[in-house]
Amino acid sequence: MSTPPAQGKPHASGLVPHGDVTQRVGVEAIMARGVEVDTLIEKLIDAAGAEFTTYYYYTILRMYLAGHEDYKEICEDARLEDRAHFELITPRIYELGGTIPYDIRTFADRAGCPDAYLPGSNDGQYRMDHPRDIVRNATPAQILEVLLEAERCAIRTWSEVCDLTFGKDPRTYDMAARILNEEVEHEAWFIELLSKERDGVVRPSGHFRRGEPGDAPYSKNRGFYNP
Repeated sequence: MSTPPAQGKPHASGLVPHGDVTQRVGVEAIMARGVEVDTLIEKLIDAAGAEFTTYYYYTILRMYLAGHEDYKEICEDARLEDRAHFELITPRIYELGGTIPYDIRTFADRAGCPDAYLPGSNDGQYRMDHPRDIVRNATPAQILEVLLEAERCAIRTWSEVCDLTFGKDPRTYDMAARILNEEVEHEAWFIELLSKERDGVVRPSGHFRRGEPGDAPYSKNRGFYNP
């Protein structure tokens, strides 16, 4: 038996009927503040798709930085942190009443950023006649350029989400801002590395080594220590 809302309590009731599980007060609240929820869900799905596919492509790009272990380490930080971004934002899509596509091919096609193909792979169509065939002409500078442009697309993406939600949807804004913080760092890292590798010019990023690979200081949800 359902319990009626407490009388005289200003936040005990609203547009969502008591006991209704088909609607969400969390959605009602941001709609009342001007958020177009359906539009936001679609943008978050596209953004999540970009983070997921970037994680995949960075796996390949990192492999081809062989012999440049410093580059590989920083690429690994960005790779794992992009996965953390996917993990952080995907539950928010469901909280808003949405869902990611059930087919991963559809999800990849919806990604809001271009595929970060390995240079020399003919946009991923390199013919592999043997399981151990590899691309042999991808240079570190070419790979770093792909990494840099992927991060720039991510910055534009999460900046847009921040603009859509600022002052209206604190929860989504907080997540997007935390992701954006790391994407801005990633861009700075790859500017530093590409500038020195390709142009011989030092443009420091201010990068400090993560505590461990993929530490994701802004986007990972960590527990609180209460002594």
